[in-house]
Amino acid sequence: MSQHLSEQEIIRRDKLAELEKLGINPYPPELFHISHTSEEILNTFDAEKNNLPQVSFAGRIMSIRLMGKAAFAVLQDLSGKIQIYVGRDAICPNEDKTLFDEIFKRLLDIGDIIGVEGNVFKTKTGETSIHVSSLKLLSKSLRPLPIVKEKDGETYDSFSDPELRFRQRYVDLIVNPHVKDTFIKRSIMIQTIRDFLNGHGALEVDTPVLQNIPGGAAAKPFTTHHNALDVPFYLRIANELYLKRLIVGGFDWVYEFSRNFRNEGMDRTHNPEFTVLEFYVAYKDYFWMMDFTEKMMEKVAVVLHGTTEVKVGDTVLNFKAPFKRIAIYDAIKEHTGFDITGMDEEQLRDVCKQLKIETDKSMGKGKLVDEIFGTKCEGNFKQPTFIIDYPIELSPLTKKHRSKEGLVERFELMVNGKEIANAYTELNDPIDQRARFEEQVKLMERGDDEAMFIDHDFLRALEYGMPPTSGIGIGIDRLAMLMTDNSTIQEVLFFPQMRPEKSE
Repeated sequence: MSQHLSEQEIIRRDKLAELEKLGINPYPPELFHISHTSEEILNTFDAEKNNLPQVSFAGRIMSIRLMGKAAFAVLQDLSGKIQIYVGRDAICPNEDKTLFDEIFKRLLDIGDIIGVEGNVFKTKTGETSIHVSSLKLLSKSLRPLPIVKEKDGETYDSFSDPELRFRQRYVDLIVNPHVKDTFIKRSIMIQTIRDFLNGHGALEVDTPVLQNIPGGAAAKPFTTHHNALDVPFYLRIANELYLKRLIVGGFDWVYEFSRNFRNEGMDRTHNPEFTVLEFYVAYKDYFWMMDFTEKMMEKVAVVLHGTTEVKVGDTVLNFKAPFKRIAIYDAIKEHTGFDITGMDEEQLRDVCKQLKIETDKSMGKGKLVDEIFGTKCEGNFKQPTFIIDYPIELSPLTKKHRSKEGLVERFELMVNGKEIANAYTELNDPIDQRARFEEQVKLMERGDDEAMFIDHDFLRALEYGMPPTSGIGIGIDRLAMLMTDNSTIQEVLFFPQMRPEKSE
């Protein structure tokens, strides 16, 4: 396919050719040593002490201001921006002024990446800058950046269209520095969780992404084909059943940051590819898991924000333990007025009809309860709240409640009106588990494409004996949305799924 170049792109390619004629490699292979980041220079330099006499720095040119025999430019690296001052006599000590007049003034562009050496000083206006003594082109930019203009503290002509930002995240990260902060915080959040788990004796593991049975959750899988084995495979929808196999094998506490894939809808809180933390702990139950989870969430908030209070939009969320706990039937009664305790499928359908909730024939009792809660109740739980004690039909991998007939020992953590985590006292009775899987098959036969397959190998593992166990899945992307005050999941994914671009 031929490439259609804009006028600016043609000009930059012409400059590229001129640089090469001058004997300058626009993409040199040599190492360029960096002594300081922009942040380190700005935070460290003391003009009176002259404590940074010489630095080596590299960054992307974000602006240039030419002034005859000198120029000011702003370079940007990961940590921020810093001004440089380039004087012709300083970088061209002999009679040949080519480096300044031909290269810096004429052949370099905004977007090019350069390395500079020089001493740090403060300008007359008090701005910390680098007085450049040597300069080297490290990468020539062949496409012009969208220029974000600022005046009197206001930004305009910004690169803000979501379609463009998500498709061209590399440009978004260059011209919208605050976007980098989101992903740095996400990384710190994950590391904090990892350190917290490791500090309590958990073992990080890896389990298969390609699975011959998509188990561990109620979701529609992506399918693929393994050519060598000539069998269908599925991208994992969850790693739960593999982690529980490891509990059977004798590991007492395992966890994994799992890339999962679900062939379902996309919206502000759903992406077909997403990250979930799952961990399983032997000899624990869902009460212990609630206690542990709220302590871990509290730790994450404090590390990222210095406090348990996290501002999300106009709401201040408080992650100080303990969190509120309420049974799902009580939550439904509180927010709809209907007490659905003990209702059969037809009675639940009637409640849905009265609440103007759409249903279809594939939905069993569990799905109807889930639809009522999701439609009428979920959004009301802003502060961190554990919704506990779900109906057995909605939880095929969960142990029956020790004292409440027809329910299981399960909780979901709701924050800001959305589910962040899902946890159980795990079902370890292989006979009961087989019966639950068979009920899922009946739902599949009714047309429920999210019903679970029977995993015979997992049942075999359970028959060897799995100790009492509690497990949890935490939506890392949704948690990142909360901790970085973003309203869409696409803002916390570097490269969210999108329709392919139309060919030019």
